[in-house]
Amino acid sequence: MKKIICIIIILFSLHNNAQSKGIFSKDPIINLENFDKQKMYFGFYLGFNSYDFKIDYFNTPQKDIVVNGTSGFNVGVVADLRLHEYINLRFEPGLYNTQRNLTYFGFTKQLDAEREIKSTYIHFPLLLKFSSKRLGNIRPYLLGGASATLNLSSNSKSVDDNLQQRFRVKPWTTNYELGFGIDLYTEYFKFSPSIRGVFGINDEIIQDNDPNSPWTSNIDALKTRAIFINFTFH
Repeated sequence: MKKIICIIIILFSLHNNAQSKGIFSKDPIINLENFDKQKMYFGFYLGFNSYDFKIDYFNTPQKDIVVNGTSGFNVGVVADLRLHEYINLRFEPGLYNTQRNLTYFGFTKQLDAEREIKSTYIHFPLLLKFSSKRLGNIRPYLLGGASATLNLSSNSKSVDDNLQQRFRVKPWTTNYELGFGIDLYTEYFKFSPSIRGVFGINDEIIQDNDPNSPWTSNIDALKTRAIFINFTFH
């Protein structure tokens, strides 16, 4: 909640500053008029994330696990290649930190029923950006593409499993991503807030050593779901 309040305050401050610079005024002074005509430009982003798991079970009616996500942070860089007046190719590698808490039904001991999944990801998205026509100093856009993610906290090489309180997932995952945002042209830089959904394609779970494990044997597939809120500066 504190992070959401901070986001609202930041956006409100930027909105007021943008109004003072004429970004949202009726007849604004055009800022950075030739910025988007560059063949390539770079930037960086900061943001927040909320990760979840989509779990498919072998026994469909039985839902064994509750997933509770927490807010994490993102930081990364942007390389933007202009393909067309309204289409850009973007590479946005970044570091993403998050945590998901799993609660299992059917256990009497808290040590067995709960798992904290702390993850540090290196995220490699390749995206197409479809921009609308620029209106004064604002320009909405849509984003879509694919990404690969390396989980530095996967525990994939561990011989221990949930019997020793060690939850294991595969180190690499692939995803598709969809989102939207808006470019705001200030006097000195372009600011781009955006929101994006990330949908894992491949199964990430590493089954426990015991084929009848109560933690993994009923899981057919475990796939990442996430929402990113990024604030990009060019």
